[in-house]
Amino acid sequence: MGEFFRVLTDNRVLFIDGFTTTVNLFLRSAVFTLLLGTLLGAMRVSPVPALRAFGATYVNLLRNTPLTLVFAFLVFAVPKLDVNIDYFPAACIALTLYTSAFVCEVVRSGVNTVAAGQAEAARALGMTFDQVLGLIVLPQAFRSMVPPMMSVMIAMLKNTTIAAGFSVLEAGAIPAYMAERGEPQFAVLLWITIGFLILILPLVYLQRFLERKWTVAR
Repeated sequence: MGEFFRVLTDNRVLFIDGFTTTVNLFLRSAVFTLLLGTLLGAMRVSPVPALRAFGATYVNLLRNTPLTLVFAFLVFAVPKLDVNIDYFPAACIALTLYTSAFVCEVVRSGVNTVAAGQAEAARALGMTFDQVLGLIVLPQAFRSMVPPMMSVMIAMLKNTTIAAGFSVLEAGAIPAYMAERGEPQFAVLLWITIGFLILILPLVYLQRFLERKWTVAR
């Protein structure tokens, strides 16, 4: 047991730096993901056929593309176009582009839970599509969207480990560094698992709390 705790105490700086980068990557990506995903969700329910087609194409393309390939495209292919992006911003962009496709579907599903008569009544009063969506539909859809949205965010937090394979020093990169130091990998992986549990469990409890609080009567 002493050896197990020694792995953490002797390498605490590496663990702190790795998980700090993970949290930073997650928070930055989450903000842009929610914005882009909501915009795409609005396109999916838009009365304009071109916007609906664009939203559907984006979702189908990104949801069926492995996240590793999205990372690889931004890290290796984009620089060939003379566009240089540092590894951390590239990781943020990759997570945002990929996860926003799932957020889009959550938004679209939430909008579909609102009775069609609500939007029809708003349009009868002369409200525009933007007003109907922002003032009438989304506020009502919000409580049914939050629980699945939390699941998407939890999945994105775990997906940040893929950035380790593309030169981002986050939690997923710790085992490689620790292997060079000759540290026991079992203990290293167990500490990383504990670290992710500490990050994820509050999100899980928040999700369950919101599910109980905002359960929509069917």
